[in-house]
Amino acid sequence: MPLRWFDRQLRKAAMGAIALSLLACTSFAPVDAPARQRVLLTEGPARIDVIVEGRGPAVVLLPSSQRDSEDFDDVAARIAAAGFKVLRPQPRGMGGSTGPMQALNLHVLAADVAATVRQLGDGRAVLVGHAFGHFVARVADLDHPQQVRGVVVAGGAARTFPAGMAESLAIASDPTQPREARLRGLRHAFFAPGNNPEPWLSGWHPELRQAYRQAGAKPAKELWWPVSHAPLLDLQGADDPWRPPASRSELKDVLGDKVTVQVIPNASHALIPEQPAAVAQAIVAWIGTLPP
Repeated sequence: MPLRWFDRQLRKAAMGAIALSLLACTSFAPVDAPARQRVLLTEGPARIDVIVEGRGPAVVLLPSSQRDSEDFDDVAARIAAAGFKVLRPQPRGMGGSTGPMQALNLHVLAADVAATVRQLGDGRAVLVGHAFGHFVARVADLDHPQQVRGVVVAGGAARTFPAGMAESLAIASDPTQPREARLRGLRHAFFAPGNNPEPWLSGWHPELRQAYRQAGAKPAKELWWPVSHAPLLDLQGADDPWRPPASRSELKDVLGDKVTVQVIPNASHALIPEQPAAVAQAIVAWIGTLPP
Protein backbone atom coordinates (compact mmCIF):
# COMPACT_ATOMS: atom_id res chain seq x y z
CA MET A 1 0.00 0.00 0.00
CA PRO A 2 1.21 3.57 -0.62
CA LEU A 3 3.03 5.23 2.25
CA ARG A 4 0.59 8.14 1.99
CA TRP A 5 -2.26 5.79 3.00
CA PHE A 6 -0.39 4.73 6.18
CA ASP A 7 0.38 8.37 6.91
CA ARG A 8 -3.32 9.27 6.67
CA GLN A 9 -4.28 6.40 9.00
CA LEU A 10 -1.68 7.43 11.56
CA ARG A 11 -2.93 11.01 11.48
CA LYS A 12 -6.54 9.87 11.95
CA ALA A 13 -5.54 7.71 14.91
CA ALA A 14 -3.60 10.57 16.48
CA MET A 15 -6.49 13.00 16.05
CA GLY A 16 -8.90 10.45 17.54
CA ALA A 17 -6.67 9.97 20.57
CA ILE A 18 -6.46 13.75 21.09
CA ALA A 19 -10.25 14.09 20.81
CA LEU A 20 -10.83 11.31 23.34
CA SER A 21 -8.34 12.90 25.70
CA LEU A 22 -10.06 16.29 25.48
CA LEU A 23 -13.47 14.68 25.95
CA ALA A 24 -12.32 12.89 29.08
CA CYS A 25 -11.11 16.18 30.57
CA THR A 26 -14.24 18.16 29.72
CA SER A 27 -17.22 18.57 32.06
CA PHE A 28 -20.54 19.27 30.39
CA ALA A 29 -24.27 18.97 30.98
CA PRO A 30 -26.25 16.24 29.23
CA VAL A 31 -27.21 17.39 25.74
CA ASP A 32 -30.93 16.93 26.50
CA ALA A 33 -30.86 18.93 29.76
CA PRO A 34 -33.32 21.84 29.49
CA ALA A 35 -31.67 25.23 29.70
CA ARG A 36 -32.49 27.53 32.60
CA GLN A 37 -35.54 29.60 31.74
CA ARG A 38 -38.02 32.04 33.26
CA VAL A 39 -41.75 31.30 33.28
CA LEU A 40 -44.43 33.78 34.34
CA LEU A 41 -47.42 32.04 35.92
CA THR A 42 -50.86 33.50 36.57
CA GLU A 43 -52.73 32.54 39.72
CA GLY A 44 -55.71 34.73 40.49
CA PRO A 45 -54.44 38.30 40.91
CA ALA A 46 -50.83 37.13 41.29
CA ARG A 47 -48.13 36.83 38.65
CA ILE A 48 -45.41 34.41 39.74
CA ASP A 49 -41.97 34.70 38.13
CA VAL A 50 -40.37 31.24 38.28
CA ILE A 51 -36.81 30.24 37.40
CA VAL A 52 -36.95 26.71 35.97
CA GLU A 53 -33.94 24.44 35.60
CA GLY A 54 -33.48 20.73 34.91
CA ARG A 55 -35.79 17.76 34.40
CA GLY A 56 -37.16 15.19 36.86
CA PRO A 57 -39.00 15.22 40.19
CA ALA A 58 -39.71 18.77 41.34
CA VAL A 59 -37.74 20.63 44.01
CA VAL A 60 -38.87 24.14 44.97
CA LEU A 61 -36.36 26.59 46.49
CA LEU A 62 -37.70 29.43 48.66
CA PRO A 63 -35.36 32.27 49.72
CA SER A 64 -34.73 34.02 53.01
CA SER A 65 -36.10 37.31 54.30
CA GLN A 66 -35.91 40.26 51.88
CA ARG A 67 -33.89 38.25 49.36
CA ASP A 68 -34.85 36.62 46.08
CA SER A 69 -34.37 33.12 44.75
CA GLU A 70 -31.27 33.95 42.71
CA ASP A 71 -29.33 33.35 45.93
CA PHE A 72 -29.79 29.67 45.05
CA ASP A 73 -28.02 29.81 41.65
CA ASP A 74 -25.18 27.46 42.60
CA VAL A 75 -27.31 25.08 44.68
CA ALA A 76 -30.04 25.00 42.01
CA ALA A 77 -27.58 24.05 39.27
CA ARG A 78 -26.19 21.22 41.39
CA ILE A 79 -29.62 19.82 42.25
CA ALA A 80 -30.75 20.05 38.62
CA ALA A 81 -27.59 18.22 37.52
CA ALA A 82 -28.52 15.42 39.93
CA GLY A 83 -31.72 14.77 37.97
CA PHE A 84 -34.35 17.12 39.36
CA LYS A 85 -36.56 19.88 38.02
CA VAL A 86 -35.72 22.89 40.18
CA LEU A 87 -38.36 25.60 40.53
CA ARG A 88 -37.58 28.97 42.08
CA PRO A 89 -40.67 31.17 42.41
CA GLN A 90 -39.66 34.74 43.15
CA PRO A 91 -41.43 36.19 46.18
CA ARG A 92 -44.03 38.86 45.48
CA GLY A 93 -42.40 42.19 44.78
CA MET A 94 -39.15 40.59 43.55
CA GLY A 95 -38.14 39.77 40.00
CA GLY A 96 -41.29 39.70 37.88
CA SER A 97 -43.56 38.47 40.67
CA THR A 98 -46.46 40.74 41.51
CA GLY A 99 -49.67 40.53 43.47
CA PRO A 100 -51.57 42.29 46.24
CA MET A 101 -49.27 43.11 49.15
CA GLN A 102 -51.94 44.37 51.51
CA ALA A 103 -52.81 41.84 54.20
CA LEU A 104 -50.03 39.56 52.91
CA ASN A 105 -49.62 36.44 55.06
CA LEU A 106 -48.04 33.01 55.00
CA HIS A 107 -51.21 31.39 53.64
CA VAL A 108 -51.06 33.68 50.58
CA LEU A 109 -47.35 33.03 50.02
CA ALA A 110 -47.92 29.28 50.45
CA ALA A 111 -50.68 29.45 47.83
CA ASP A 112 -48.18 30.98 45.37
CA VAL A 113 -45.88 28.02 46.03
CA ALA A 114 -48.73 25.54 45.60
CA ALA A 115 -49.64 27.15 42.28
CA THR A 116 -46.04 26.77 41.13
CA VAL A 117 -46.01 23.09 42.08
CA ARG A 118 -49.37 22.47 40.43
CA GLN A 119 -48.51 24.24 37.17
CA LEU A 120 -44.84 23.33 36.77
CA GLY A 121 -44.06 20.48 39.17
CA ASP A 122 -46.60 17.82 38.19
CA GLY A 123 -48.52 18.55 41.36
CA ARG A 124 -45.98 17.34 43.93
CA ALA A 125 -42.59 18.60 45.11
CA VAL A 126 -39.98 18.76 47.82
CA LEU A 127 -39.93 22.28 49.28
CA VAL A 128 -36.63 23.80 50.44
CA GLY A 129 -37.08 26.90 52.57
CA HIS A 130 -34.06 28.96 53.56
CA ALA A 131 -34.54 30.86 56.85
CA PHE A 132 -37.78 32.86 56.34
CA GLY A 133 -38.46 30.64 53.32
CA HIS A 134 -39.03 27.72 55.66
CA PHE A 135 -41.98 29.58 57.19
CA VAL A 136 -43.57 29.55 53.73
CA ALA A 137 -42.62 25.91 53.11
CA ARG A 138 -44.04 24.75 56.44
CA VAL A 139 -47.35 26.58 55.90
CA ALA A 140 -47.54 25.18 52.36
CA ASP A 141 -47.26 21.71 53.94
CA LEU A 142 -50.01 22.69 56.39
CA ASP A 143 -52.37 24.08 53.72
CA HIS A 144 -51.53 21.85 50.73
CA PRO A 145 -50.23 18.53 52.12
CA GLN A 146 -51.10 16.57 48.99
CA GLN A 147 -48.58 18.66 47.02
CA VAL A 148 -45.67 18.41 49.47
CA ARG A 149 -43.43 15.35 49.28
CA GLY A 150 -40.98 16.66 51.88
CA VAL A 151 -39.72 19.88 53.47
CA VAL A 152 -36.11 20.97 53.92
CA VAL A 153 -35.67 23.54 56.69
CA ALA A 154 -32.38 25.17 55.60
CA GLY A 155 -30.87 27.58 58.09
CA GLY A 156 -34.05 27.71 60.14
CA ALA A 157 -33.75 29.79 63.30
CA ALA A 158 -34.59 28.51 66.74
CA ARG A 159 -38.28 28.63 67.58
CA THR A 160 -37.57 31.71 69.72
CA PHE A 161 -35.04 34.01 68.04
CA PRO A 162 -31.87 34.56 70.10
CA ALA A 163 -31.26 38.11 71.30
CA GLY A 164 -29.58 40.51 68.88
CA MET A 165 -30.21 38.58 65.67
CA ALA A 166 -33.12 40.68 64.36
CA GLU A 167 -31.12 43.84 65.03
CA SER A 168 -28.15 42.52 63.03
CA LEU A 169 -30.50 41.63 60.18
CA ALA A 170 -31.93 45.15 60.18
CA ILE A 171 -28.46 46.69 59.84
CA ALA A 172 -27.09 44.17 57.33
CA SER A 173 -30.08 44.55 54.99
CA ASP A 174 -30.16 48.37 55.06
CA PRO A 175 -28.16 49.94 52.19
CA THR A 176 -28.23 53.33 53.94
CA GLN A 177 -26.08 51.98 56.78
CA PRO A 178 -22.28 52.31 56.60
CA ARG A 179 -20.58 49.49 54.73
CA GLU A 180 -18.49 48.41 57.72
CA ALA A 181 -21.52 48.32 60.00
CA ARG A 182 -23.32 46.12 57.49
CA LEU A 183 -20.33 43.79 57.21
CA ARG A 184 -20.21 43.49 60.99
CA GLY A 185 -23.89 42.58 60.99
CA LEU A 186 -23.35 39.98 58.27
CA ARG A 187 -20.38 38.44 60.08
CA HIS A 188 -22.24 38.41 63.37
CA ALA A 189 -25.53 36.93 62.19
CA PHE A 190 -25.01 35.30 58.78
CA PHE A 191 -21.48 34.18 57.86
CA ALA A 192 -19.14 31.83 59.69
CA PRO A 193 -15.54 32.95 60.40
CA GLY A 194 -13.48 32.87 57.22
CA ASN A 195 -16.49 32.98 54.88
CA ASN A 196 -16.86 36.07 52.68
CA PRO A 197 -19.94 38.17 53.51
CA GLU A 198 -19.40 40.83 50.84
CA PRO A 199 -21.69 39.29 48.17
CA TRP A 200 -24.57 39.82 50.59
CA LEU A 201 -24.04 43.56 50.70
CA SER A 202 -26.30 43.50 47.64
CA GLY A 203 -29.44 41.55 46.79
CA TRP A 204 -31.67 42.92 49.55
CA HIS A 205 -35.18 44.34 49.16
CA PRO A 206 -35.52 46.55 52.25
CA GLU A 207 -38.59 48.24 50.79
CA LEU A 208 -40.44 44.95 51.38
CA ARG A 209 -39.24 44.46 54.94
CA GLN A 210 -42.43 45.58 56.65
CA ALA A 211 -44.75 43.64 54.31
CA TYR A 212 -42.87 40.38 54.84
CA ARG A 213 -42.40 40.95 58.54
CA GLN A 214 -46.17 41.23 58.91
CA ALA A 215 -46.71 38.25 56.60
CA GLY A 216 -44.44 36.06 58.72
CA ALA A 217 -46.63 36.61 61.78
CA LYS A 218 -49.82 35.22 60.20
CA PRO A 219 -50.72 32.53 61.03
CA ALA A 220 -49.08 32.53 64.44
CA LYS A 221 -46.05 30.26 64.74
CA GLU A 222 -47.69 28.00 67.32
CA LEU A 223 -50.24 26.98 64.67
CA TRP A 224 -47.71 25.60 62.18
CA TRP A 225 -44.33 25.12 63.90
CA PRO A 226 -45.22 21.91 65.81
CA VAL A 227 -47.15 20.42 62.87
CA SER A 228 -45.96 18.57 59.76
CA HIS A 229 -47.61 16.23 57.29
CA ALA A 230 -44.43 15.58 55.29
CA PRO A 231 -40.98 14.37 56.41
CA LEU A 232 -38.51 17.15 57.27
CA LEU A 233 -34.78 17.62 56.84
CA ASP A 234 -33.54 20.13 59.44
CA LEU A 235 -30.36 21.40 57.76
CA GLN A 236 -28.36 23.59 60.13
CA GLY A 237 -25.16 25.61 59.90
CA ALA A 238 -22.76 24.53 62.64
CA ASP A 239 -21.93 28.18 63.42
CA ASP A 240 -25.42 29.66 63.08
CA PRO A 241 -26.13 32.03 66.00
CA TRP A 242 -29.81 31.98 65.08
CA ARG A 243 -29.74 28.25 65.89
CA PRO A 244 -27.55 27.75 68.97
CA PRO A 245 -26.48 24.20 69.87
CA ALA A 246 -29.07 23.95 72.65
CA SER A 247 -31.79 24.20 69.98
CA ARG A 248 -30.34 21.56 67.62
CA SER A 249 -33.02 18.96 68.31
CA GLU A 250 -36.03 21.17 69.09
CA LEU A 251 -37.90 20.23 65.88
CA LYS A 252 -37.11 16.55 66.29
CA ASP A 253 -38.16 16.67 69.94
CA VAL A 254 -41.63 17.78 68.81
CA LEU A 255 -42.07 15.88 65.53
CA GLY A 256 -40.04 12.76 66.26
CA ASP A 257 -39.02 10.43 63.46
CA LYS A 258 -40.44 12.74 60.80
CA VAL A 259 -37.35 14.92 61.29
CA THR A 260 -33.78 14.24 60.17
CA VAL A 261 -31.20 16.64 61.61
CA GLN A 262 -28.00 17.36 59.68
CA VAL A 263 -25.37 19.95 60.58
CA ILE A 264 -23.18 21.55 57.88
CA PRO A 265 -19.67 22.49 59.10
CA ASN A 266 -18.18 25.94 58.48
CA ALA A 267 -21.56 27.54 57.84
CA SER A 268 -23.72 30.07 59.61
CA HIS A 269 -27.22 31.40 58.92
CA ALA A 270 -26.55 32.36 55.29
CA LEU A 271 -25.64 28.68 54.68
CA ILE A 272 -26.62 28.57 50.99
CA PRO A 273 -23.78 30.77 49.63
CA GLU A 274 -21.37 29.51 52.29
CA GLN A 275 -21.50 25.79 51.50
CA PRO A 276 -23.47 25.26 48.26
CA ALA A 277 -21.93 21.87 47.43
CA ALA A 278 -22.57 20.43 50.90
CA VAL A 279 -26.10 21.83 50.96
CA ALA A 280 -26.99 20.42 47.54
CA GLN A 281 -25.46 17.04 48.39
CA ALA A 282 -27.40 16.84 51.66
CA ILE A 283 -30.69 17.72 49.97
CA VAL A 284 -30.24 15.24 47.12
CA ALA A 285 -29.19 12.42 49.47
CA TRP A 286 -32.17 13.03 51.77
CA ILE A 287 -34.64 13.13 48.88
CA GLY A 288 -33.34 9.69 47.98
CA THR A 289 -34.73 8.38 51.28
CA LEU A 290 -38.27 9.63 50.62
CA PRO A 291 -41.09 7.53 49.20
CA PRO A 292 -42.07 8.48 45.62
